[in-house]
Amino acid sequence: MDWGKVIFIFFTLSSATSTAGFLYAPDITILFVAIALNLIATTLKIGVRKRLSSELFASSIVADLHLLPAFGVLQVFHNEKLAYVFVLGAMMANIFSLILILIESAQKQEADF
Repeated sequence: MDWGKVIFIFFTLSSATSTAGFLYAPDITILFVAIALNLIATTLKIGVRKRLSSELFASSIVADLHLLPAFGVLQVFHNEKLAYVFVLGAMMANIFSLILILIESAQKQEADF
C-alpha cells in the first residue's frame, strides 16, 4: 500500500466533502475546515510528479481561490448567498480534481496489466 497516495487522496477527498458540507449547512466553521483541508491538499499536490499533476495542482489552486474569498465575504460582509456561489465554484474544482485522480488511477492500473 502506498501511504503517500493514501494521505494525498484522503486530504483531496476530505476537502471535497467538507466543501459539500458547507453547501448543505452554511456555517463559518465548516467553511474554515474546508479551507484548511483544501490548503493541505494543495500543499501535498506540489510534490506530485505524475502525468496529470499540473492539472491536479491547478484545480486545487482554483478551489483555494474560491474558498478564501468565500470565507472573507461570509466573515466580513455576512453575505451568505455570495459565499455560497464561491463555494459552488470550489466544489466544481474539487470534483474536477477527483475525476483526474480517478483517470490517473485507471491509467496506472491499465499499465500494470
